[in-house]
Amino acid sequence: MAGSWATPEHLGSFAQQAEQAGYASLWTFQRLLVPVGSDMEPVYHSVLDPMVALGFAAARTSRIRLGVAVINLPFVSPGYLAKQATTVDVLSGGRLDLGLGIGWMPEEFALTGGSTARRGARTEEYLAVLRSLWAPGDRSSFSGEFYTVPPGRQDPRPVQRSQEQRPGPPVLLGGMSRPAMERAGRIADGWITSSRADLSKISEAVGVVQDAAAAAGRDPGRLRIICRGVVRAGGDGSQMLSGSYEKIRDDAAWLAGQGVTELFYDLNWDPQVGNPSVAPEAAAARARDILTALAP
Repeated sequence: MAGSWATPEHLGSFAQQAEQAGYASLWTFQRLLVPVGSDMEPVYHSVLDPMVALGFAAARTSRIRLGVAVINLPFVSPGYLAKQATTVDVLSGGRLDLGLGIGWMPEEFALTGGSTARRGARTEEYLAVLRSLWAPGDRSSFSGEFYTVPPGRQDPRPVQRSQEQRPGPPVLLGGMSRPAMERAGRIADGWITSSRADLSKISEAVGVVQDAAAAAGRDPGRLRIICRGVVRAGGDGSQMLSGSYEKIRDDAAWLAGQGVTELFYDLNWDPQVGNPSVAPEAAAARARDILTALAP
C-alpha cells in the first residue's frame, strides 16, 4: 500500500475484504527514497516496507496469496532476503510470491550501497543463493563470483516448493528489457510486468519469456505471466484497464487471451488513492469502491 490510506487499520481490513471478495492475491511493492527535486509520481511518495506489510497481512488472512512486485535485489543481501521470505512464508502457511527486480534509480543504489555493475549475472547467482539456503539438508553452501554462503544452516526452511520442486516460495522476475524477460524464462518461476508496460503489446513479451523457457529445456506452459494492472477507473478509456468497470473487465479478459496467467489491480496509481495528499478515509473509500466493483 502507498499513500495516506496505508494505515494498520486499512491494511488489515482491505486484506480481509479482498480475501472475502474472492481475490486470489494481494501485492505490495518497494520504494526506498524519493530524491529531492524528483518528479516521481505521487504513488511512490509514501510506501510501506513490502515484507513487513505482507507479514502484517498474513496475520489477518488465511487463504489469499501474498506477493511483492518487486524487491530490488541489489539493495539487500540474498542471505537476509532469504530469511525474510522464509519468515513470511512460514507465518502465512506457504502463501508468499517473491518478485525480484534489478533496480533503476541511482539514488537508491547510493542509499543502499548496491552495485549497478553486471546486474544480470548477479541476479542468476542471487537466485542460486536463495535456493541453496532454502534447500533441505544438513547444511547450505555456495561459492560464486558475487556471493558466498559459508557452510551452515538457515532454519526454519520455507513451507513451499515451486512447481519444478525447487525449494522455497516462487521467485518471479520483473523487468521489461529483452534480457530481463529471457532471464525470467530461463531461471524463474514467472515474470512480472512493470507499471509502465505497454499492455497492448503484451503477447510479444510473453513470447520472449516462453521462448527462453523452451530454449532452456523448461515447459513454457508452467511459467507464470503476471501483469501489474494499473487501474484508472473512470478514465477516458484510451489506456488498457482505464474507463468504465465494464471496459476494465473486458481488458482483463483480453489480457488472459494474450497469455497472461495472473492480473492484479494496482489501485495506488489512482490519483484519489495512492496520493499522500488525499485524506486517508477518502482514499480508502475510493479503493473500497474499486475493489468491490472489480471483485471476481
